[in-house]
Amino acid sequence: MTGRHGDDSRRTSTYTALALAAVGVLLAGLGVWLAGPGGTGPPPGGDGLPRNAASGALPHGPCAPTEKLEPRCGAWWGAYVPYAPSGSLTEAVYAFEKKIGRKLDLVYNYHDMSNTPLDGELLTADEQELGRDRLLMLAWESTVWTEPHHANWTEKQLGWKNIASGKHDRDIIDPQARRLKAYGKRVFFSFDQETDFRIKEGAGTPEEFVAAYRHIHDRFKELGVDNVVWVWTVSGYLGNAEKMKQLYPGDEYVDWIGMDQYNYYLCHKSPNWLDFDRSQRPSYDWLRANISDRKPVMLAEFATAPDPTQPRRQRDWYAEIPQVAPTLPEVRAMVHWNRAVPGPGCDLTVDGGPGLEGYREAGRDDYFNQPVPTR
Repeated sequence: MTGRHGDDSRRTSTYTALALAAVGVLLAGLGVWLAGPGGTGPPPGGDGLPRNAASGALPHGPCAPTEKLEPRCGAWWGAYVPYAPSGSLTEAVYAFEKKIGRKLDLVYNYHDMSNTPLDGELLTADEQELGRDRLLMLAWESTVWTEPHHANWTEKQLGWKNIASGKHDRDIIDPQARRLKAYGKRVFFSFDQETDFRIKEGAGTPEEFVAAYRHIHDRFKELGVDNVVWVWTVSGYLGNAEKMKQLYPGDEYVDWIGMDQYNYYLCHKSPNWLDFDRSQRPSYDWLRANISDRKPVMLAEFATAPDPTQPRRQRDWYAEIPQVAPTLPEVRAMVHWNRAVPGPGCDLTVDGGPGLEGYREAGRDDYFNQPVPTR
């Protein structure tokens, strides 16, 4: 569970007013086009849609990825990187890559359903630039955020039952489906990641989530969107085991299974230090045994908090990943959450110090250096 589900209630009043006004317009069925801080407007392309990014030949050979973007050798090395202070995602990602000494295979970014250029538009100009030679993972939340880029995770729920009913097809689902289709290149896509924690936030029941997920999946299919790789993402928190079972839409609707597990240690008052293996394996094993043993697994968010008394622990946590990864053979993508979350001791970034040293070392391993497809 990430800090996106924390209880920090600070807000940016101007953005809140704009976002909630957008909700009102959307729910009235009219649609909106609002400019926000850092927004760049629609990228070049017909009708403001993305340009087709599929190019070049597909990789060949024993390690070439499958149609569903599963690498046959090793795993993708990715990250979620928050926007730079300037509002640029590309600037933030390029700076992060310079620190870690390599290009990311996969860039993970989050969106709401406001339809606004700042946060509610899939495949922004920045994402399209990054997607030229990287894979993209787009997480789409059935909420409207009340702060730019979900700064402190305050939001307005649209409700799974409303998504499932088709109420938002014309003004929200269909416009973003057309953007994905125009882009052409395959992208990872997750609807309401960590969905097991969204029930208590008022999104709806497990049955309503399954109906909403299937509705978006089927709506995309009706509109000819065939370049989406569907990632069903839960927290992996085993205290939610029964909820996770109830939330699974079915094998025919899911290409990958995603989980978000951390070594929080002192963050969130977690008393025990869990090395990489102990932080990931229990949830991995449970998902394989109880949800599906046929789907590749994505560590859609992972990180460790530091140990202030033993700084080298953070370095070693990351450095051991290449040794552990082959023993989790269905984990085919690892996406680092490079953002601090609210609370003392909760700096989960690898922006410097021992954490960066260990993460750089892990990222150099051959296991995480596979050919990235261009289409």
